[in-house]
Amino acid sequence: MAGPTTAERGADDDLDSGPLPRRRRRPGPRALIAAAVALVLLGGVSVWALYGSSWLRAERVSVSGTRVLTEAQVREAAEVPPGDPLISVDTDAIESRLLEKLPRIDSVEVIRSWPHGIGLKVTERTPVLIVEAAGNSGKYVEVDAKGVRFATVSRAPKGVPVLELALSRPGSSAASLRRFGEDRLVREAVRVAGDIPAAVAPDTMVVKVRSYDSISLELSGDRTVAWGSAEKGRAKARALSALMKAAPDAGHFDVSVPTAPASSGS
Repeated sequence: MAGPTTAERGADDDLDSGPLPRRRRRPGPRALIAAAVALVLLGGVSVWALYGSSWLRAERVSVSGTRVLTEAQVREAAEVPPGDPLISVDTDAIESRLLEKLPRIDSVEVIRSWPHGIGLKVTERTPVLIVEAAGNSGKYVEVDAKGVRFATVSRAPKGVPVLELALSRPGSSAASLRRFGEDRLVREAVRVAGDIPAAVAPDTMVVKVRSYDSISLELSGDRTVAWGSAEKGRAKARALSALMKAAPDAGHFDVSVPTAPASSGS
């Protein structure tokens, strides 16, 4: 058999003599050293910018969410260190100071606002009841929805009922006080205040607590409501709304047993 022709041998030679695939070159020691030095320098610059430069310093304190408190009161209580590096400002410590110094604050969010600010987002407590301050001083202590007594004011907030604790009487009142404690009874009154129907709330002047299961309301127009305990509050609210529609001229409403409400007087 005849061997390959010259043309065929040439074609094979062309295939064999093609370019070899390139291999990736590994970075040499100098390149690795240069990269490491660059990273160190970058880290140093970052640390200097955060802690040593004047670029990222606490220079402004903004306050939002206040209703009764002033922004100046919040700033003063926060004691944000002026000129400190923003990264090193202790936000937890600021929060603790605000909650301790200003009991009206229910919660606060402390935010770093780059490059020069600290933001304080405040949520104030809202009074749902007020208690007459001791000593007949004409002042009132505000109580929030958690039962916390948080501020003393010289004028009763409009539309907030007075909490009257009639717990000094012997018998069931004293027993209820020993069993539940005054703080628990205040929280029960707060629950009742939260369940009063929206149409009745503006007319509610007093929430009176004689014992755990003897809470009553005093409404404008010399009307009264026997509410009982704070349990089944929504059912009692519905029963009271229905009673007041059915007997608008009644002077007394009893919803202590919401399945058997009653009204009397006129």
